Amino acid sequence: MILTDLPPGFHDDPFPHYAAVREAGAIRQPDGSVLLGRHADLSAIYRDTATFRSDRREVFAPKFGDGPLYAHHTTSLVFNDPPLHTRVRRVLTGALTPRALDRLRPRLEALVDTLLEQLGPEADLIVEFAAAIPVEVIGDLLDVPRPERGPLRGWSLAILGALEPALSPEARARGDRAVTEFLAYLQDLVARRRARPGDPDTDVLTRLIADGDLSEAELLHNCIFILNAGHETTTNLIGNALWLLDRHPGARGSDPAGLVEETLRMESPNQFGNRQTTAPSRFHGLDIAPGTDLHLCIGAANRDPDQFAAPNRFDPARSPNRHLAFAAGPHVCIGLTLARMEGTVALARFLARFPDYRVTEARRGGRVRFRGFERLDARLA
Repeated sequence: MILTDLPPGFHDDPFPHYAAVREAGAIRQPDGSVLLGRHADLSAIYRDTATFRSDRREVFAPKFGDGPLYAHHTTSLVFNDPPLHTRVRRVLTGALTPRALDRLRPRLEALVDTLLEQLGPEADLIVEFAAAIPVEVIGDLLDVPRPERGPLRGWSLAILGALEPALSPEARARGDRAVTEFLAYLQDLVARRRARPGDPDTDVLTRLIADGDLSEAELLHNCIFILNAGHETTTNLIGNALWLLDRHPGARGSDPAGLVEETLRMESPNQFGNRQTTAPSRFHGLDIAPGTDLHLCIGAANRDPDQFAAPNRFDPARSPNRHLAFAAGPHVCIGLTLARMEGTVALARFLARFPDYRVTEARRGGRVRFRGFERLDARLA
């Protein structure tokens, strides 16, 4: 399997190709990088931060050049190691406290109910429901004025799209433009918030500013990271769950928390992670030199039969369910509690209102790294 030359039909069903990755153990790519897909390998790599680093400056420099995308992705939390990672993570963890999330839940429930009330007898469950939830939730967390939220999703999609293995000049230009526009907006928003701070218990941006441990660039880029990390993945989580439940209607009465976990395993919103080796390594007979880029196939690991019984069966009651949708180790997803809360609230309330919905058309988003739908048309009544 070559990430920059995918076989026909890959986006619809990548899992036979992932099975081949697991069987091979390790696959050298034409550019010298290595593709891995076994659960045990990914678990070990995520936890060994000395041998496998998250810093992507060497990889991103030739891909993005010295431009806005490079500045963003080398400053945000996910592609950094200590000490920057430790410092930024501490600040963000302090903002996403259980108390802050508890206060957010009633607003989330009201938002979901409002979106459901607005759905007609036929609806696109991505645009009209799944994608609207995280944009509004993160908008609330940062206290972005509601009339100013329109560009957020477009900016996020353009920036994340630049992380695909194959990057066209047009996609790179869109990503650079999105970072530039998003930074300009945030500079203005931060200036307004400094002049009129909000409640640090509910306004994450006010809390990040008040902490004072981030430079201005780190503050701005990690506000972009908060939106990007929580937007596309949560949209995909909700959309993928609704698609799976259309294919498995008997599971609609399952515990919503179990539905979320099994969706995260079977149709992981984020299909790939990356690390770079700092020392000689060896996987399944393949010697790997220091400085090698590793593609960690989460979608393959989450269907590894050595970890999961009947891995291709949708089982919301599966226990244990040690999927890697949120990665693991020191870089485990900082927003996992929020994502789970959004998913369980959205699914529980949707199924209570539309228990007999059926999907009429599903169109994949066509990405390698992020698995989800561009459209998910459904008949609700």
